[in-house]
Amino acid sequence: MKESNLIPSQAACRSVILAGDHWSRRIARGQILRIVDLEGNQAADTLFYDADDPADRYSACDTIRHQAALYLTTGTRLMSTGGRALLTIVADTCGRHDTLGGACSRESNTMRYAPDREAMHACRDSFIRGAQECHPELGKRDITCNINFFMNVPVTPDGRLTFADGVSGPGRYVELRAERDVICLISNCPQLNNPCNAYNPTPIEALVWDPQ
Repeated sequence: MKESNLIPSQAACRSVILAGDHWSRRIARGQILRIVDLEGNQAADTLFYDADDPADRYSACDTIRHQAALYLTTGTRLMSTGGRALLTIVADTCGRHDTLGGACSRESNTMRYAPDREAMHACRDSFIRGAQECHPELGKRDITCNINFFMNVPVTPDGRLTFADGVSGPGRYVELRAERDVICLISNCPQLNNPCNAYNPTPIEALVWDPQ
């Protein structure tokens, strides 16, 4: 884990994202994005796109292969489908982040929990709305494998995914430096069915600093 020396009051942008809300912003090359888990064990589902070519977007498989590790933390370069580095994690006080579990959807809520959960809001809904709002070329087909910052999804020896209590806590954060102009799209998970957050989704904060 590595802490940052950036001062929040000097950020060019600060936004609190309530549970269930989405947030998007163009992050210029060299800018620093910090995502803060304000109350602890909240999942910040996140997608990144090359701002000049949105068809080139974050790739979970290329990121995992490039770093030869499943989890994301300080030093990880987030790779695109075109083999380009989109961002680098430059500070992290949580320790690791999931890139396998994907985003909750109304369909997955039905399968994992109960048929009457189908009407509940989910991250995939937020991603679709956010994509349509932030760029004219983005839509439903562009919602691909995402990062779950602060979420703990252990992989068992036989290759299964499990959902466990988080390793984050109030005020912990992850900080990323943009290696090219990117679009960041966040869905702050509204999940009410998962005990990992005590059935209580909470706000996160996004801050952006200009290059120093």
